Parts: sequence; C-alpha cells; structure tokens
Amino acid sequence: MVQGAQVLMENATIIRPRSKLRLNFKELKSYRELFFYFAWRDVKVRYKQSVLGIGWAILQPFTMMVVFTLFFNKVAKVSSGSVPYAIFSYSGLLFWNYFSSALARSSASLVANQGVITKIYFPRIIAPISATIVALIDFCFAFLVFAGLMIYYHIAPGIAGLLFLVPAILITFIAASGLGMFLSAVNVKYRDVGQIVPFMIQIGLFLTPVIYPISLVPQRFQWILYLNPMTGVINAMRTWWLHQGTINTRLLGLSILSALVLFIVGYIYFKSKEKEFADII
Repeated sequence: MVQGAQVLMENATIIRPRSKLRLNFKELKSYRELFFYFAWRDVKVRYKQSVLGIGWAILQPFTMMVVFTLFFNKVAKVSSGSVPYAIFSYSGLLFWNYFSSALARSSASLVANQGVITKIYFPRIIAPISATIVALIDFCFAFLVFAGLMIYYHIAPGIAGLLFLVPAILITFIAASGLGMFLSAVNVKYRDVGQIVPFMIQIGLFLTPVIYPISLVPQRFQWILYLNPMTGVINAMRTWWLHQGTINTRLLGLSILSALVLFIVGYIYFKSKEKEFADII
C-alpha cells in the first residue's frame, strides 16, 4: 500500500502557480476551446425556452430608446442637437448596454462556475473574459438596429467613425473586463457584489452621457465624466458617426487611459486572489 502510494506520488502531476502576475498566453491558447464552451453555454442557457430568443438583444435597447425619447426628449426637452433624439440615445445605449451587460456577467462569472472551479484546474481568468463574449454577441445584433436607424434618418457615418468602431468595441471590452475581473474576485468572498453591481449600473447610466449630450455639463467639469471610459467611447461615436459635437482628443485619451488602468488594476487584483478561489467559493 505504502509502496503503491509512493509510485502514484512520483507519477502525479502537481500544478503549482507560476508568477502571480504573468499572463501565460501559451496556457490560455491550450484552453482556448474553454472560452467558446463557456460563452456558448451561457448563450444557450440565456435563450433556452425563450420565445424571442436573440430578439431580446434588440428589444431591450430599442424599448429603452423609445422610453427615453418620450420622457427625456418630448417631456423633459433634452436636446440632441442636429440629430433626432431617437438615434442619439440609441447610439449611447448601444455601447452602454454592451458595457453594463458584460460587467454584470463578468462580475458573477466565478460564482456561476463554482462547480467547475472546485473540481478541475483551468486558468480562472477564462471565466470573466468569456462572459464578455456573450455580451459582444448581443451588441452585434443591437448594432444592426443602429445601422437601420442610420439608413432611416439618412445619416452616413464618416470615415473616422468606421475606423473607430473596432477600437470603440475594444475599449469597452477592456474596461468591462478589467472591472469585471476585479468584482468577480471580490464576489468570491463577498456576495454583496451581486447586489452592488446592478445599483452601480443604474447610477452609471446617468453619470454617462447616454441620454444627454456632454455639452450640457460645464466644460470645466467634463474631465470628471471622461474618467469613465464609456464617456469617451460614446461621445466619439456620436461625433464621427452622427456628426454631432466635437472631439477633445486629450479627454478621449483620458477615457482610454482609464480603461487601461481598470484592466491592469482588475487583472493584478484577480491574479493576487486566484489561488484562493477554489477554497473560498
């Protein structure tokens, strides 16, 4: 018995953590199928036995656009400048919904996968990152409505807008992933995060120029809003796609820097707590 146990110990593969902060791209590549498995599983679970299916990805921002147009434009008289308020608000909701959905899913990803985390090893960062992929799928379908609104209102995007589309998605992805990694790690120990995130998203909607133009905020205070990465993304998209407003490159750079800081801080905190996940969750 003792001799057999010694043989098993000699042949066992022991997984030890490498550097706390180093991102092992080779290891992530070997687990690349897990990215798609988690994402595809979440898509199937979300739309299983759903009548509208993926149509919910379109209905949600479209309905919010209608409500915001009625109450903020028609009743509160919030001006959208030279473009119809419907497409003005939808352009903000398009990216805000992607960010908020990715953040909500990413922050809950570790707890949602606790059964897998406690049984097998895989790079834990896959869970929060793959959660943002599902939100990106919803974004692509919602973007089709945005393209339809552009055609309906006879608005042609500028070259800069077309070129900025992919970077805008990437900035949103980086910001949501960074904050999502941080909150998912906190959520393992403190389940209050599940209650805090929806509240943060509700408050963030009004602290981001989604339903109002950034020009309504006094210029000396605008930099505060640009600390939110989504402010830079939404304002740039409106300028280059809807020809509405102007771009302050320094403030846009501040939003991009904020997204990078969120990702770096979130990643460092996530990696520092990674070895504790299976024990605490």
